[in-house]
Amino acid sequence: MSDTPAEDLKPTFRSEVTVELVKHSAADSDVLWAARVSTAGEQSLDELHKDPERSKGLINYLMRDRHGSPFEHNSMTFFISAPIFVFREFMRHRVGWSYNEESGRYRRLEPVFYVPDTSRKLVQEGRPGKYVFVEGSEEQHALVSRTMERSYLDAYEAYQEMLAAGVAREVARAVLPVGLFSSMYATCNARSLMHFLGLRTQHEQAKVPSFPQREIEMVGERMEREWAKLMPLTYAAFNANGRVAP
Repeated sequence: MSDTPAEDLKPTFRSEVTVELVKHSAADSDVLWAARVSTAGEQSLDELHKDPERSKGLINYLMRDRHGSPFEHNSMTFFISAPIFVFREFMRHRVGWSYNEESGRYRRLEPVFYVPDTSRKLVQEGRPGKYVFVEGSEEQHALVSRTMERSYLDAYEAYQEMLAAGVAREVARAVLPVGLFSSMYATCNARSLMHFLGLRTQHEQAKVPSFPQREIEMVGERMEREWAKLMPLTYAAFNANGRVAP
């Protein structure tokens, strides 16, 4: 539970997510090492770096022909702060992922809430499977901000009232909305991250179209930037082969 008195907690409204790479063991050499052991046995890392073009070609071949297991021998752990509704979508990704999220049973949740900024498209046009989002009007953006903030303040006031009356945190939290920010550690490997990115981001090189909710796409974009720096050959092969996970 936070040491800050309840009355001193000031509501914060955010439109951005936080993604930090906190630790990793991930490099293109991990893919090469895992792939070549099937034909060459145990190798030193020096051997893997002797022929960069051959290594690049091997990674591209593995990606193109969907030999996926060599892309699993690595690990990345991200700290993510985002609205709860983003995490509910995240939990659909289970294979190759591990999660630990902050608990509203054991600590008082702080009043940090999601309110989209004016770059967020608000209006959905078309039927399911064939829809697009378009810009909202100034009036719609004002309505969204005003209504969300009022709703959040009312919900958090009710939460604080119950806590002050001695109601257990695990009960009182039920009034809080999914726009509340939560935080978690998420650990994955390159293969599971590619599956995530293929579904949760839009990209001009993608062979298979995706229609992610913008807020989880914001998380995916930040994770992708960190991964691209760690495994540039793997990342390039992912894009060159239509962003389809092996």
